[in-house]
Amino acid sequence: MIPRITSLATISVLLALNVVVCRQLQAADTKTPPAVGDVAEDFELAKPDATKVKLSTLREQGPVVVVVLRGYPGYQCPLCTQQVTSFMANASKFREAGARVLLIYPGAADQLNQRAREFLGKTKLPSHFDLVIDPAYEFTNAWHLRWDAPRETAYPSTFVVDKEGKVTFAKISRSHGDRAAVADVLEAIPAR
Repeated sequence: MIPRITSLATISVLLALNVVVCRQLQAADTKTPPAVGDVAEDFELAKPDATKVKLSTLREQGPVVVVVLRGYPGYQCPLCTQQVTSFMANASKFREAGARVLLIYPGAADQLNQRAREFLGKTKLPSHFDLVIDPAYEFTNAWHLRWDAPRETAYPSTFVVDKEGKVTFAKISRSHGDRAAVADVLEAIPAR
């Protein structure tokens, strides 16, 4: 009788361990970028002038449009420049919607600050726009947006995060083009 109880206990322990391992494997497989309905993971990055910007702090003021650029893959991306120019041309619409626009410039830590300054050039961002750098891809990896290929940095992506932290819009481009259109982003910003 005792050997039978011991075998049942052993089987029970093994089954419990199996469940734990399966759950851990499932959690490891869920490394996907934020999607509509998800709560966006908070982050803090610095502007080229070292001023810190935190997503949760920005959200207190209203929805945040998070635009992940390609950063510096060895050159300044003309499609990123075009996208930022398009967003800036509609700055008054973003302001009217009560949204802040957060541009994220990822890349290798070496000279990223300088490259981000070059990207902006003499352009002055509207007061409700911020450009932050993501040295060594800390944010990019946390949000699972790393485009890990030669001469690549991050998948160009755009998200709208509401005041509660919920993602209301997500567009991830798996190519250099196919960026989020300003009209689609504005439509996804929650009404005040």
